[in-house]
Amino acid sequence: MKILIIDDDAGLRKSLTLILSDAGYDVVQAEDGEHGLATAREQSPDIILCDVRMPKLGGIEFLEAYREGGGTALILVMTAYGGLDLAMEAMKKGAYDYIPKPFGSDDVLLIVRKAEEREQLRQEVGRLRKEVRADARFGEIVVGSPAMRKAMEVAQKVAPYDSPVLITGSSGTGKELVARMLHRESGRSDMPFIPVNCGGVPEQLLESEFFGFVRGAFTGADREKEGLFEAADGGTLFLDEVGELPGALQVKLLRALQEGEVRRIGATQTSRVDVRVISATNRDLEEAVDEGDFRKDLYYRLAVVPIHLPTLQARKEEIPQLAHHLLARHSARLGVPIEGIEPEAMEILLRYPWPGNIRELENVLERALVLTDDHIVSVDDLPEAVRRPAPDTPGLGVDQDDLSVKKHGARLEKHLIELALDRTGGNKTQAADLLELSPRALRYKVQEYGIG
Repeated sequence: MKILIIDDDAGLRKSLTLILSDAGYDVVQAEDGEHGLATAREQSPDIILCDVRMPKLGGIEFLEAYREGGGTALILVMTAYGGLDLAMEAMKKGAYDYIPKPFGSDDVLLIVRKAEEREQLRQEVGRLRKEVRADARFGEIVVGSPAMRKAMEVAQKVAPYDSPVLITGSSGTGKELVARMLHRESGRSDMPFIPVNCGGVPEQLLESEFFGFVRGAFTGADREKEGLFEAADGGTLFLDEVGELPGALQVKLLRALQEGEVRRIGATQTSRVDVRVISATNRDLEEAVDEGDFRKDLYYRLAVVPIHLPTLQARKEEIPQLAHHLLARHSARLGVPIEGIEPEAMEILLRYPWPGNIRELENVLERALVLTDDHIVSVDDLPEAVRRPAPDTPGLGVDQDDLSVKKHGARLEKHLIELALDRTGGNKTQAADLLELSPRALRYKVQEYGIG
């Protein structure tokens, strides 16, 4: 605990330094208010003992300047007899307490230790508040693996800014949850969050969905329609499965992002829009760019900050926490009481490869919740496919009558490639690094095995 003593009496500063140093405190000194202000900014003390009457900058003025500069240390003012009015004024302005002069060592230590306890309590409350805010920040997202923690650290850092974010990962890994967290933690949280599944809208309707249309723009346009960009004005537009956008719309999306303007179909005037775009895909967009399926300039515009979400297979340590979280949520929604999961059932959940990721786990647990008879998920409540997965889903069971090294070697190779692609969200460059193959060799093997 560091204490700053500010007093123009050199003898008093020396006496206080001896008392507090002997009690184990780290003590620094300043001979007046101006020097004290500079020292406080430089040393960041936890507690400040400050005389009320000083040359250059008095105690009240010091207190005001220190607080205005963002100082948070507890301040104890020292005052001689007759200066109690100033001490009271200092406390009204934020001083913690005062020490009347003259004082003995016991008096000083008593009030300093009281202030120390207060400061430690304040720091602990601050720490707990940060933890609570962190829990609330992640919301539905369980973070318990190094890979997921890394992804969420990036998400936390970028959330307050308007930078476009591209979230990659296999289907069912929680990309929309992360997108909603980014919106919730941004300065746009009070404005709309508009999600659109780019692969779920017929191609001929995509342009009118994104940009809207005016009455009479085409046959059947008997009214004006607001587009998604206008609906998201001031907020966030979430483009799920952005890799499925057709080429013509990619051009118009890029123009809207570059210029911050949209024009409804059939309109002659453009409208300004202020939209943050968050995208998500389970495709390898870099590969799509190389193959000419996705515009390079649009990719770089969307992927200013990339966030990759690992598969559930790559974050199995999170399964117990995820399972209990999902059961509790569906228990409350369905009104079905649940006490937990049997250890044997949890072992099965940990062994299963979860090709459908968190979405598949959630479906399995909701089914088990409805079927269980004794308010605890048992092995019998789990689907047969989870209890006894097929040897190649994606395990490596071997037919005891077929011991061909060549055949099983190829099967293992295919399995490892599928795991690497799954773990990297389909990014072949990253997958090649995991497999210790060249990108060209990996592409050849993907074609050879008919993967993806």
